[in-house]
Amino acid sequence: MAKRDYYEILGVARGASEEELKKAYRKVAIQYHPDKNPGNKEAEEKFKEANEAYQVLSDPKRKAAYDQFGHAGLGGQGFGFDPGFGAGSFSDIFDNIFGDIFGGGARGSSGIDLRYTLEIEFEEAALGTEKKITFEKEFNCEPCSGSGAKPGTQPKRCGTCRGTGQVRLNQGFFTLARTCGTCAGTGVLIEEKCKSCRGRGKSKKPHSVVVNIPAGIDHDQRLRLRGEGESSELGGPVGDLYVLIRVKEHALFKREEEHVILDMPVTFSQAALGANLQVPTLHGAIEMSLHPGAQPGETLKLKGKGIKRLNGSGYGDQYVRIQLEVPKTLSAKQKELLRAFEAEGRAETYPGVAHFLERLKGVFK
Repeated sequence: MAKRDYYEILGVARGASEEELKKAYRKVAIQYHPDKNPGNKEAEEKFKEANEAYQVLSDPKRKAAYDQFGHAGLGGQGFGFDPGFGAGSFSDIFDNIFGDIFGGGARGSSGIDLRYTLEIEFEEAALGTEKKITFEKEFNCEPCSGSGAKPGTQPKRCGTCRGTGQVRLNQGFFTLARTCGTCAGTGVLIEEKCKSCRGRGKSKKPHSVVVNIPAGIDHDQRLRLRGEGESSELGGPVGDLYVLIRVKEHALFKREEEHVILDMPVTFSQAALGANLQVPTLHGAIEMSLHPGAQPGETLKLKGKGIKRLNGSGYGDQYVRIQLEVPKTLSAKQKELLRAFEAEGRAETYPGVAHFLERLKGVFK
């Protein structure tokens, strides 16, 4: 049986934002979670289906592959699905995936994701490259080792939430978690704050990382660097760094998916008589044979001279569009030669003109 479209499964349009995807997944997951539908195989399958769809669409790399190639783009690329994702108890999935509806998930459950916009050259996007980027990132404060407390002292566990950072309220079927008002969700109380970080336990420092730009990446696509973000104010796992790619326009080339378009100006004599042209490509200049009688707007293909297919094999093609350039000024000798050429013209010389004049007679007869 063919797999259903992931966007259809979650009930969102293509191009949906991260927040829209998350909200849609919440709705489907709550509706079909096994804890709410014990023994219902159909609900179980729909829950797994939604789980798989969200895993792909919430991951920029998987989403880019799926948007470009569909389900085929996820095969053989190391994109294996996590069967345990969201498969805990309903209370667990509610806390971990949906907790932010009610003021945040479990203490330390997620780090802080960072964003970085990286501008690269057209050729770098097409062929791939590596870039070293530097950005400000928060690290644990060295004097207090990230505790936020004055060196030599230690934070005390909050007695209200018993160190969890949350107080839980039972509301029938749901268990709602809210941020502890006593410790503001930290789970600890600091009597004497560290002067260096003023009790935050963190300080910003420049941080550098090398970004591997895969060949074939396109404008506005994102790369995810796991663990290069920051930990939350409450500690716990480190978030990710999302690198937004901006591709500069090229002086000669335009891109259409994995193909390259080049508008090539040629002279009248080159188009009429044929010529061997030196054509620039992303892979170096090559010689292309222009056949006699080439017409303006005609497109010639250079196979395999385009952009590497992202998450695929091989390269696209380069399409050379012939642009006939008419001289703006002529010498007396050139004008004389063209008049002589025109005088020798026959119907087969300009078949398009001859056909137009023939049709014109039918209009004004």
